[in-house]
Amino acid sequence: MAIIEVKNLVKTYKIIEKEEGLIGYFKNLVKPKYKEFTAVNNVNFSIEKGELVGYIGENGAGKSTTIKMLTGLLTPTSGNVIVNGIIPNQKRIENNKNIGAVFGQKTQLWWDLPVIESFRLIKKMYKIPENEYRKNLKKFTELLDLEELLEKQVKNLSLGQKMRCEIAATFLHDPKIVYLDEPTIGLDVFVKEKIRKFIKDINREKKTTVILTTHDLKDIEDVCDRIILLDKGQIIYDGEKQKFKDTYGRYVIAELIVNNIKDNIILNNAEILEQNDNKLKIKFSHDETTIVKIMDEISKFCNIEDIHMKEAELEDILKEIYKGVHTNVKNNDATSKNAI
Repeated sequence: MAIIEVKNLVKTYKIIEKEEGLIGYFKNLVKPKYKEFTAVNNVNFSIEKGELVGYIGENGAGKSTTIKMLTGLLTPTSGNVIVNGIIPNQKRIENNKNIGAVFGQKTQLWWDLPVIESFRLIKKMYKIPENEYRKNLKKFTELLDLEELLEKQVKNLSLGQKMRCEIAATFLHDPKIVYLDEPTIGLDVFVKEKIRKFIKDINREKKTTVILTTHDLKDIEDVCDRIILLDKGQIIYDGEKQKFKDTYGRYVIAELIVNNIKDNIILNNAEILEQNDNKLKIKFSHDETTIVKIMDEISKFCNIEDIHMKEAELEDILKEIYKGVHTNVKNNDATSKNAI
């Protein structure tokens, strides 16, 4: 049985239709007009225990709204949400015992207290057994390099130090499900790598289910096995990350070192992204041509000294989708993880 079940989930808000000018201001003040805005529109998905799921989309796609309904912070307008057998908004306290959450840079640590005191308060709040608390504290201190931070006040920590402590606090009570909403925003690359490794290690050891929403797609690349892609409140893809890349990442980027360019280079089945005196960057699809044919064409205009190729990354693919290049995504993919 799935640990999270979401069926026909809808969340709408009433927002004021503002009129311009001073007269419009007073009209809105005296008798405001409202219109409905649908943030989440008939969303369906299920998540099994131990899955690492990237829940992604552009700003305003409905990611954070969905997470807030899963945690019980928001009540759905319609549809059903069941998390570990519980309806979150009806039994928030019971639901909170089974989950952990990080929302961007909002802290769950006590600002004026040393980090260790915050951990002790969390221990009491969740009634964590002493041996379990000590075991987790020792493990998390090692994995996240917290030894020198435990006695420091939270307000004296850097952003990266604080986020490592936030992550530890979130997993301290061994939650069955963890929601991570932009957990690495603003962090340097070394802290990001440490947090990603920690999430994967804990998932592997304890089968913790993790739902990750982020604009840093390197988080998704490194951590998640499955992608749920949202656009304007609706799911347009739900399936394995690798299948997504294989299906929609057919194009390849090639960088060539060249010299003695004789004329403007024209290619039949490839797009020139960048060109200067000694470098040529192109994009092409394996469905349309091969690198051998392209090199044969290019060699008519210049000498090729070296070549480097890379497959399309997740970020590149999503940019193309949002630009409307792959307009068949929504039509061809059902909203189930068996779609492809």
